[in-house]
Amino acid sequence: MEKRLEKLDKTMIAAETVGMAIAEGFPGQRLHVLPRPRVLEALREPITARLLVTDAGYFPQAQAHERQRKIGIDQAIIMICARGEGWCLVDGVRHVVKQGQVVVIPPRTAHAYGADPDDPWTLWWLHAAGGDVSELVAAAGTTSTPVQDVADIYRSVALVEEVVNWMERDSTSASLVGAAGAAWHLLASLSADRPSSSTRSSVVSKARDYLRNHLQERVSVSDLAAMASVSPSHFAFLFRQQIGYPVLQYQTQLRMARARELLDTTEDPISQIAPQVGYEDPFYFSRQFRSVHGTTPLRYRALHKG
Repeated sequence: MEKRLEKLDKTMIAAETVGMAIAEGFPGQRLHVLPRPRVLEALREPITARLLVTDAGYFPQAQAHERQRKIGIDQAIIMICARGEGWCLVDGVRHVVKQGQVVVIPPRTAHAYGADPDDPWTLWWLHAAGGDVSELVAAAGTTSTPVQDVADIYRSVALVEEVVNWMERDSTSASLVGAAGAAWHLLASLSADRPSSSTRSSVVSKARDYLRNHLQERVSVSDLAAMASVSPSHFAFLFRQQIGYPVLQYQTQLRMARARELLDTTEDPISQIAPQVGYEDPFYFSRQFRSVHGTTPLRYRALHKG
């Protein structure tokens, strides 16, 4: 463990000196770099041993901003392009980075990046180290391409800004844990919301939305497959592969979530709630509810919650 942390310290220091044009120094910028001795301490502490933000900042209209690291660093780099354009070179492949996109560079990956000379990017960014970072980066889906569209740019920027706010307070354990929580939320959001680049994934996404909006209707796998112009077996395979559940099980989850909401927020009898969530027979609805929740709808409603 001690050798690994010493190597991390040396790698981070060396990486900071490798080929840069203008690394920082932009009007209105915000920049916080955690002292490297404090990094080594925090990587031995609970929580931040798993995820630690070591650097974070905001570079507005970063004219001539450029970095090159031929050996990479032991941290993941997350950069959100809020305005303008730029580029990145990862594993020898050059990618254009546009407004509303995120760049995620895994640890120990050779890379370079820079602002577009005519329309320089505005970046919110952070570096993250720790035991769980590689898995979080992989879950964000950036192993095949380091550049992706951001589903909700406002939320993502707000999370990086929260990281920066915590880092600017001080370097106490409490502040570093706060920054880690926001960074974790960011990576989890990128994983959950990552856009699909394939037509088949788009088909599944639309089918999922259709199920959400048609809880009261009988919708079969064959119906959904016909809408997508694929066979039922192939559609079922794609859906389970991408959503994680079979179609009918996912539909039941949606219906039960709505049923819980109605039980918690209304005084409607079971006979009225059942058809609102797609069950014509209230007794069948009650059996389904009990199989999912381990209790009847009436007993669920009587529980003290919140």
